[in-house]
Amino acid sequence: MSSGSSGSRVSRVSAPGEWDRLELAVRRLLDEYAACRRRADAAEQRIVELETALHAVAAGAVDPLELRDRVDALEAENRSLRERLERARAGVGRIVARLQFMEDDR
Repeated sequence: MSSGSSGSRVSRVSAPGEWDRLELAVRRLLDEYAACRRRADAAEQRIVELETALHAVAAGAVDPLELRDRVDALEAENRSLRERLERARAGVGRIVARLQFMEDDR
């Protein structure tokens, strides 16, 4: 019996199932913490943006009524563009269907 063989053997102890559940719980908590941190960072950035906008309105640099009118105009333009895109998609769909029909006819 060699002295090196018995000393080099390491018995592997398997972790109980509780360790796996604990590790999973910690991972979930860390993921949740990271998501909360991202939301908090985004909220803090939004606060800075809103405070800047509020100061601009309070200082008279921005006219809130003019801004509202501009937003209304942009929203109407967006609706119009969406409608045009939908009509264009439908037209492209018809063209594709015709091409497929012509390919099938060959």
